[in-house]
Amino acid sequence: MNILNTNFPTKHTTAPFSKINVTDFIPAIEEEIVRTKEEINRITNNTSLPTFENTIEKLEYSGQQLDRITSIFFNLNSAETNETIQKLAQEISPKLTEFSNDITLNEDLFKRVKHVYENSENLALSTEQKTLLDKKFKGFSRNGANLPEDKKEQLREIDKKLSKLSLTFGENVLAETNKFKLHLTDEKDVAGIPNGALEAAKAIAKSENEEGWIFTLDYPSYIPFMKYADNRELRQQMATAFGSKSFKDDELDNKANVLKIAKLRHERANLLGYKTHAHFVLEERMAETPEKVISFLNELLEKAKPAAEREFQQLSNFAKKLDGIEQLQSWDSSYYSEKLKQELFNLDDEKLKPYFKLENIIEGAFTVANKLFDLRFEQVFDIDTYHEDVKTYEVYDSQNNFVSVFYADFHPRKGKRNGAWMTSYKSQQRKDGKVERPHVSIVCNFTKPTASKPSLLTFNEVTTLFHEFGHALHGMLADTTYPSLSGTSVFWDFVELPSQVLENWCYEAEALAIFARHYETDEVIPMEFIEKIKASATFLEGMATMRQLSFGLLDMSWHGIDPTAITDLKAHEQAAFENTRLFPKNPKTAMSTAFSHIFQGGYSSGYYSYKWAEVLDADAFEYFKENGIFSKEIASKFATHVLSKGGTEHPMTLYKRFRGEAPKPDALLKRAGLLVD
Repeated sequence: MNILNTNFPTKHTTAPFSKINVTDFIPAIEEEIVRTKEEINRITNNTSLPTFENTIEKLEYSGQQLDRITSIFFNLNSAETNETIQKLAQEISPKLTEFSNDITLNEDLFKRVKHVYENSENLALSTEQKTLLDKKFKGFSRNGANLPEDKKEQLREIDKKLSKLSLTFGENVLAETNKFKLHLTDEKDVAGIPNGALEAAKAIAKSENEEGWIFTLDYPSYIPFMKYADNRELRQQMATAFGSKSFKDDELDNKANVLKIAKLRHERANLLGYKTHAHFVLEERMAETPEKVISFLNELLEKAKPAAEREFQQLSNFAKKLDGIEQLQSWDSSYYSEKLKQELFNLDDEKLKPYFKLENIIEGAFTVANKLFDLRFEQVFDIDTYHEDVKTYEVYDSQNNFVSVFYADFHPRKGKRNGAWMTSYKSQQRKDGKVERPHVSIVCNFTKPTASKPSLLTFNEVTTLFHEFGHALHGMLADTTYPSLSGTSVFWDFVELPSQVLENWCYEAEALAIFARHYETDEVIPMEFIEKIKASATFLEGMATMRQLSFGLLDMSWHGIDPTAITDLKAHEQAAFENTRLFPKNPKTAMSTAFSHIFQGGYSSGYYSYKWAEVLDADAFEYFKENGIFSKEIASKFATHVLSKGGTEHPMTLYKRFRGEAPKPDALLKRAGLLVD
């Protein structure tokens, strides 16, 4: 039941989505688990002395079909899910967790790995091989291989529970997002909302056979409503719905799930000999310890807080002067921020959106990649996809060598989770003398085209597209031997560097001239708009920085302490937010119950990494600016020392090789307007 080996070979061995029946996943995964166990047994039962080749390499290349099938399944569960897939996920996830534990808790296999590790000084290993050996050894030792049998069983039970809880958490958030609809029929209730957003809301209503407009909690619907709707009560209603996802004491409530996940993670860390979950996670991060993370966040907070408080006061005064608002609330933030931005800079998204047609931005990202890295993107129509919205491309280098398959999925739909992400269907690797190129995908949630307008992006959405495309380049330009060290398989607080650094091109006149063209006239975005974009880049940056820091501190409050005494999620959150709060408390909302990054994604004890990587990206972009933003020399160094190397060496070693020195926070503070020359 190998769903990848159909009778219809696919181009570049891409996933045969249209040939896959979702009911095939469980038998296919079970079959591949059996096959991978046989591969593991051959390694374990080898009577020869353990070597790097017969143990570490064999282990690295085992289970590749299983990895591909499961990546297809879980990517579908994020981008094109339904009730059947979600039920299958609840069954598949524990099976994979158990299988993973079967490997990491296999005593005989660990003995072989340990033997190679302890004798590595006598082996002539390359840098990449040393990294792989270290990663494999730690994969066992950090996940219970040294535990006695009774503790191993305890670990298995914890991991099973965590895998199911994480899935349930995500399903509840998605169900809550899909469940809410604000249906309006009176024109006065939609006053202030731009025509594009109204047209999209009308299209949603029409699709549900309703009159008027329907607004949802999907970002392309929610964000313009909060930014432009004049009706303050309706903004409050929307904000409360968004902020209370899975916090309503009903069947979709996540309070208990959050507490269970936090406590089980702590129990797991203790079992493995770590003080907290954060101590366990950060041992394999650039930041190294919770103390360093908290110190880093607090150092930035010290710089950002005075600016944030000044900005909040400025915004409060503005709202009072404009509309007599006595107390600024969280649901007023986007609305009055936008009004103030218009007053200060005479710039708003509605003026900019005509210059940001989605197709032009995609081509712009491709052109930037071509100018920097000599990549060429060709749209193709003979690669299978999981939904008609998905675009497919072949990527080539300047020598016409095939580099990657690239999938792009841009619009929201019922079975798709909110937000934006990059993912991979196949990793780059070298095996049996052959280089296998990667299959990379980005998934976003941008406004769909309407009857009268193409998909026009806000400037924030433009930077989001470039952000995810930066991750994609990290995957595409991978040039390593081993798949587990390829592309974005790097320390979590390094993974955001390629994505965040690419956002910088969105603020540069030289780059904007390439892709920011009016969708009707093809006129290049006026220079005055570019100057205003740059001038407004630090607008309310203190508040934005403090918001990000508050999320990082909340993450550490769940994972950097013993959470067993926490019984009241809301009270715990309030305490974590105490030093970063600007707006009054709202008893109806909670962040943690929908904080998918840390309770479903891979960011537990890692949310700080966005800010950590900002230090790196600001420092890296300074290097580009010193030499020209399209400098082939600097781009080549970035590709050679960062993008192509994946996780083959410590990220700071790679960064210093690119930059010539360690990063300094000054560039970030200066860019954010928190440090004056």
